Amino acid sequence: MLRVDVFKQLGEFSVDVAFTSEGRVTGLFGSSGAGKTSLVSMIAGLVQPDRGIIAVDSDVLYDGSARIHVPPHRRRIGYVFQDARLFPHLSVAQNLDYGRRMNRLTRDPAEETRITEMLDIGHLLDRRPGGLSGGERQRVALGRALLSQPRLLLLDEPMGALDEERKAEILPYLKRLRDAGDVPMVFVSHDADEMRQLATQVVMLKRGRVAAFGGTEILPRIIPAA
Repeated sequence: MLRVDVFKQLGEFSVDVAFTSEGRVTGLFGSSGAGKTSLVSMIAGLVQPDRGIIAVDSDVLYDGSARIHVPPHRRRIGYVFQDARLFPHLSVAQNLDYGRRMNRLTRDPAEETRITEMLDIGHLLDRRPGGLSGGERQRVALGRALLSQPRLLLLDEPMGALDEERKAEILPYLKRLRDAGDVPMVFVSHDADEMRQLATQVVMLKRGRVAAFGGTEILPRIIPAA
C-alpha cells in the first residue's frame, strides 16, 4: 500500500495531493506541468514536502509533524528516469550491479539470472550503454533498479524519450514486470494509452491537485478521426 498526503510550494506553483493506493501499478497521469515529477521526487525523497505524510505499507518515509524524513538512499525505492541515466564508462553488467553495491547487498546469482532473462538483456552484459538502443538502455535501467531490491519502483515517463518502435519494444517488458507482481510500481505518464495498458489504479493530476482517482476508466478516451 502506498499512502501519500503532501503539500509543497514550488514558487508560484504548489502540489497538494492525497491518495492511498493498493494497486500493483499506480499511475500518475496528467499533462506537462501537472506536478507528476514533483510528486515522485517527494516519494523518492529527493524533494522534501512542506508538510504531510508518505508511507509504504507500515513504514513511514516522511511525516512532517513527527519530523521524519528518511533519506533517499534508505528508502529502498528504485527510480527509473526517462533517459535511463546509465554510466557510460561501465559495461551493462557493471551498471546492473551498481544498485546492489551501493546498497551493500549480497550478490544473488539466481535473482540476477531471473531479472536478466525477464528483461532479455543477458546478451548485452559485456556491452557499453553507448552501443545500445533506447529500449535496451531502459531495460538495463529497469534491471539495475530491480537488483537493488526495492520495495517500490518509480517509473518517471520511462518511454517518454522513445520513438513508437522503441515504445512497442519495451512495453511488453513493463507488462511482464507488472504481472510478476514482485514490486509495486508508480508509473508516470501523460499518455493515456500507455497508462491504460499498464496501470491498475490511476491518480489524475491537474495543476498540482488530484482531479480524479480510480481505475483506468477515468482516463480520457481518444476520439478517432473521422
